[in-house]
Amino acid sequence: MNLIVARPEGLYCPAGDFYIDPWRPVESAVITHGHSDHARVGHARYLAHANSAGILRSRLGEITLQTLPYGEPVLHNGVRISLHPAGHVLGSAQVRVEHGGEVWVASGDYKLEGDGTCEPFEPLRCHTFITESTFGLPIYRWPSQAELFADINQWWRGNAAAGRASVLFCYAFGKAQRILHGVDASIGPIVAHGAVEPLSRVYREAGVNLPATQTVAQADSAAISQALVLAPPSAQGSPWMRRFGNYSDAFASGWMLLRGTRRRRGVDRGFVMSDHADWPSLQRAIDGTGAERVFVTHGSVAVLVRWLRERGLDAQGFKTEYGGEDVADQAAVLRDSGKPVDAIQPARDATS
Repeated sequence: MNLIVARPEGLYCPAGDFYIDPWRPVESAVITHGHSDHARVGHARYLAHANSAGILRSRLGEITLQTLPYGEPVLHNGVRISLHPAGHVLGSAQVRVEHGGEVWVASGDYKLEGDGTCEPFEPLRCHTFITESTFGLPIYRWPSQAELFADINQWWRGNAAAGRASVLFCYAFGKAQRILHGVDASIGPIVAHGAVEPLSRVYREAGVNLPATQTVAQADSAAISQALVLAPPSAQGSPWMRRFGNYSDAFASGWMLLRGTRRRRGVDRGFVMSDHADWPSLQRAIDGTGAERVFVTHGSVAVLVRWLRERGLDAQGFKTEYGGEDVADQAAVLRDSGKPVDAIQPARDATS
């Protein structure tokens, strides 16, 4: 029995008559998290984790939204639905669907290492697991949280000592808050772009400990040279950047592991940082489910499907419209490299 099938609107549960992260307007949508490729405007009714409410309303406006805490089930047309931590961003959830003795889990996007800004990933036993594969290649192996923030702090501290602002480009929802939570705020003031601060406010309201930030207008001009500046990638090269004078810049992304990405971004430094599972984590997550069947969505689908089949699992790809910023960034890297995905090599100096 297929509890979840692929339709033009998105991933659909026929028994319960609802969709999971649909990309076209539907009556009932269960949302795994607030990133724009998974949470779209136009659905009649939304179901999501309680900590996603602030993000969803800030991005989608007034919507009809039902929220659940983690682990609390709800029956929808006889199908038992519950949400469980995915460890991706605030409020991110795996969707557990149970009906007729079958259990399926749609993971959305996830990562296994806890970062202090959202509930850590919870392994769920199931018959069928739907997994992402954004970074589904053996080259993708992330540094630990401790290693990552030691590098960021060292870069910021060195720039501050030289009288340069440290501009760190990162996605406004998820990565920016992880950076805020993890850096050593005693080094200097932190300036947040206008796209970052409203989302950080939602994190603070959910009880996540983030240091105070300032807008550019609030920041003391003499202290700008000591500041860490968090800005979305769209700010790069904009007039907003002129306020920081002779600054050093960097980009935080999992794609910084690839040769050429830092060059393409035109930044001084690259920090390997992702809110998605790396290759070993994908393997551990799938093994932890005990699932005999695995559907793979967005990313390096063919590679992960082949790896799973070689290990005796029933694996196949699910065509979706997920990926958003991450997959678009990867596509640009592959286009610039002129090489097939399997030929892409890690950058040896990505965190140096």
